[in-house]
Amino acid sequence: MIRFENITFLYAFLLIPVFIILYMMMSYWKRKAIARMGDLNLMTKLMPQRSASRPIIKFLFILFAFGSLVIAIANPQIGSKVEKAERKGIDIMIALDVSNSMLAQDIKPNRLQASKQAISNLIDKLKGDRIGIIIFAGHAYTQLPITSDYAAAKMFLSSISPDIMPVQGTAIAEAVALAIKSFSENDHNKAIVIISDGENHEGDALDETKNAVEAGISVYTIGMGLPEGGPIPNYTNGEISGYKKDNEDNIITTRLNETMLQQIAAAGHGYYVRANNSQAGLDKIFEEIDKLEKSEFETQSFSDYEDRFQYFIAITIFFLVFEFIIVERKSKWVDRIKLFE
Repeated sequence: MIRFENITFLYAFLLIPVFIILYMMMSYWKRKAIARMGDLNLMTKLMPQRSASRPIIKFLFILFAFGSLVIAIANPQIGSKVEKAERKGIDIMIALDVSNSMLAQDIKPNRLQASKQAISNLIDKLKGDRIGIIIFAGHAYTQLPITSDYAAAKMFLSSISPDIMPVQGTAIAEAVALAIKSFSENDHNKAIVIISDGENHEGDALDETKNAVEAGISVYTIGMGLPEGGPIPNYTNGEISGYKKDNEDNIITTRLNETMLQQIAAAGHGYYVRANNSQAGLDKIFEEIDKLEKSEFETQSFSDYEDRFQYFIAITIFFLVFEFIIVERKSKWVDRIKLFE
């Protein structure tokens, strides 16, 4: 398949009819000028070296050179061949808590950043598995559908922050329900990994977890936070300007709801890990997920596009060189070849 990187430059081809009209007008003007000097047949005999065909050939070479140059600037590319490959892997949906409590710094640099770094490291280890990302606070949203495009996963991961959530809270149940719907209907082994501090959870997460198990999905949890917890910072221009306080002006301390996350993992036939400052827990979770039988699924990959502008640059130079070599007047060596009359 061929595509053009800069397809708008192809509109320059509309200038070719303009050039042809201008050339025809100029040729007509030259004939009229010669006719004013005398009889056209007589004037032709008086100018034996004048060639009628060479100016046309030179003009055509210029047109061809212009057309080749336009195509070169548009940069034709060859590639995009779709290649289907069979891969073995597991479908993994990461449900990441992005509520304000995830900004607590009891885990360095904070709970959310530690979670994102762990997910990024997990993506680096994936081989054939597919991954998706759901973010949740007061509501759950799909940040990235299930994909085997790991570069896209990292790109979407980098943009996650509590600022993109319109409502605060910890809607674990809604996140699990959305994750269940996000998986395609196939026989692949599936897993949901919930990364949260579990605080202020809303809805019946255990019921939704049981629904996931009935759908053949295992649910794993990672508790982000330490038992002693930490305050939730407020930021101004990227700097901590204070900490969130309650109605009595006391600094709020957010603590890990470990019991809830353990119950979800148990109900989901999964595994629970509590993160700390030395590790975020995803490595252990991935080891457990990796024990699941990997399923075969078909993926599509696209070959890279390769530039082909250089060939048209060469064609442009070729026509310009020949246009330069050919002179409008007749010459003896050309007359012997009989190429031009």
